[in-house]
Amino acid sequence: MKCKITRNAAKVLRTEIDKPENAELKLRVFVTHAHGDHAHYGMDLDKQKEGDVVVSTDKGIDVLLKEGEDFLDGIIIDYLYFPQEGFVITNPSKGNHGEH
Repeated sequence: MKCKITRNAAKVLRTEIDKPENAELKLRVFVTHAHGDHAHYGMDLDKQKEGDVVVSTDKGIDVLLKEGEDFLDGIIIDYLYFPQEGFVITNPSKGNHGEH
């Protein structure tokens, strides 16, 4: 499985992941809702569970993904400052290029 984290997203995520109380946790990305040919995503900090795949990214952040969840393979995690500040998770390989 593949996952990419942009530089902006990594910077924001790193501040949370590096807190001492989160030392045993990894970033988890999950599908909150899937319909048709695309999905909506959420994320949280969590411990690895059975059925998880750990994907190492080039930003030094490991991401937990549910094994076999097709919509998670190829996601891109970004952090935008405009028009609204926040995380955006898309999967261009599945035709999902943003919210609709």
